[in-house]
Amino acid sequence: MPSFKIDTSTAVVFVATPPTKKLKNKQTGEPAIDVQTGATLMTVGLLISDEGEGNLYQVTVPETGVPEGLTPGSPVSVVGLKARDWENEFNGQKRHGISFRAVAITAGV
Repeated sequence: MPSFKIDTSTAVVFVATPPTKKLKNKQTGEPAIDVQTGATLMTVGLLISDEGEGNLYQVTVPETGVPEGLTPGSPVSVVGLKARDWENEFNGQKRHGISFRAVAITAGV
């Protein structure tokens, strides 16, 4: 599936929820791993506000791209943010949505 770059150069970005390990299997607790780099993946909730509109996004970031000490309310910058649509079938039901992925999050603006 194609991915699309998201320009956050004029946006204000804050941490909404602290980083947590993304799980490949919630029942076993197996962490999700980036197949290209081998890095453990993290999920960070970000509030991105631009042009008078704010939205909450759950963004997947390699653990190496997440600085220590990110707490809710911290201003951050997002490096290489992309959106990708996805679709799968689980128990006979089709599901679809948009996932968000970034190369890194940097503390401060």
